[in-house]
Parts: sequence; C-alpha cells; structure tokens
Amino acid sequence: MTTTKNTNTATAATAAPILTRCAQAETCADPSATMTLLAETDPGQGGFTVYRSTFSAGAAGAPSHFHTRAWELFFVISGSLEVLVGEDVTVLGAGDFLAVPPNTPHAFAAAQGSEADVLFMFTPGMDRFDYLRLLGSVMRGETPPAAIAASSERFDNHYVDSPAWRAALETRA
Repeated sequence: MTTTKNTNTATAATAAPILTRCAQAETCADPSATMTLLAETDPGQGGFTVYRSTFSAGAAGAPSHFHTRAWELFFVISGSLEVLVGEDVTVLGAGDFLAVPPNTPHAFAAAQGSEADVLFMFTPGMDRFDYLRLLGSVMRGETPPAAIAASSERFDNHYVDSPAWRAALETRA
C-alpha cells in the first residue's frame, strides 16, 4: 500500500491505494478550527478530496456558497453541525451524513454551544487543500481577505447571500 502525506497525483491509469497516517497528515489551523488534510487525488482525473475539521463550540464554518463541479459530502463524527442546504437550516448530529449536489447553496457552523468533528469529502476531487491553506492564512491575518474572493473560480467556491443563513446566525447573537 502506498503511503502519502497529503496529496496523491496518481492518474486513473496509475492509481494506487492511498493511506494517510494520522501522525503524517498536514493540519491547517485557524482560531476556531483545525483541518486535517487526509487525501486528494489529481483534480483532472476525477477522484476525491477528503479532510477532517474539528470546530470549537459554536465556531463559524463556511458562509453560504456553492460549487459548480463537485458534490460536497459531510459526515459528523461527533458533536453537532448547523447547516444550510438551499434555504433550509437544520442541525446534524453524530453519525449523520449529508450530500450536497453541485449548484446548491450551503453553509455550516458548529451548532451553538457544541463542538463539531466532521469528515468532509468532495467528488470529483477539487484543489481543496490549497484552498484550505489559503483560508487558514486569511483567518490568521497573514493574507488579505480579498484573496478568497479572487480565488473563487480556481477553487470552485462561489459565495452567495442567504437570508435564511443570516437569520439563523442572528439567533445565535
């Protein structure tokens, strides 16, 4: 079995199993979350991207956005995750799974008063590890926030306004 630290650039013709040991996985941290980068295949070959995020209690995750090319899959390992899908807001608990199809606005945050440990997957694979590194850099104040907006096409991450998500966040204040 092939061991990889963060990315696997294997093509469909040369694909090999991917094993990422916890101790070898790269982490990206910001003030409210730690993302563990598990595996990412070459975006040009389809495949997948997988990472794990642990959020502190009530921490923000992502504002309302959509992807045009990939499904985003969520599996809650522990805690509770508040999510927007379309215009519906709900809370996912430990063991819950959610699959969001392309072009569907969605957002997420650790539920109020709860931590959340979530496995995220994208298929087909996207260049998400570089996006997560950029996001962490912005959250830590090392990179201007405008870099996120400038990267929307590259990372297929398109932010949209959601009155339903704004209302859900306002009830937390």
